[in-house]
Amino acid sequence: MMLPGIVVKPLKRFADERGFFTEIMRKDWKDVIQDDIVQANMSVSYPGMVRAWHRHERGQVDHFLVVRGALKICAYDDDSRELDEVISAGENPQLVRMPGHYWHGFKVVGNEQAMLIYFVNRLYDYSSPDEERRPWDDPTIVPATINGKVDERCSKPWDWFLPAFK
Repeated sequence: MMLPGIVVKPLKRFADERGFFTEIMRKDWKDVIQDDIVQANMSVSYPGMVRAWHRHERGQVDHFLVVRGALKICAYDDDSRELDEVISAGENPQLVRMPGHYWHGFKVVGNEQAMLIYFVNRLYDYSSPDEERRPWDDPTIVPATINGKVDERCSKPWDWFLPAFK
């Protein structure tokens, strides 16, 4: 069970002898596209990089699509202390809807660069950005649950580098 508003939509690949084709965004995908998309952005990150934490207080919603490499995408809710993590990779495409009011960020997993395309429902305002930031290693981010469950990573400061599986 994910935090309200977070949606992960697996995308279908249509393969033939030439390669493959994937639809990455459709207006009629009402399960994940609940907002008007007004801007698309691309981010490239090097192996091991963490880009976190930030949130948007003016209604921005992000739709993440990893097209190369792999990311651990996380969202954290201060009130419930729920942390959700999604592993998303270019080899297995999926669209991840992230309501901006959650603290969110990602870490590159694996040994190759990750390329992220993301679509947003608000134009970036250079004079007054809709971003509030915390350090990536903020010790006050202490999940009570992760993806709705309790494990050994809970009840202690979030560690982006602690493996999810032993």
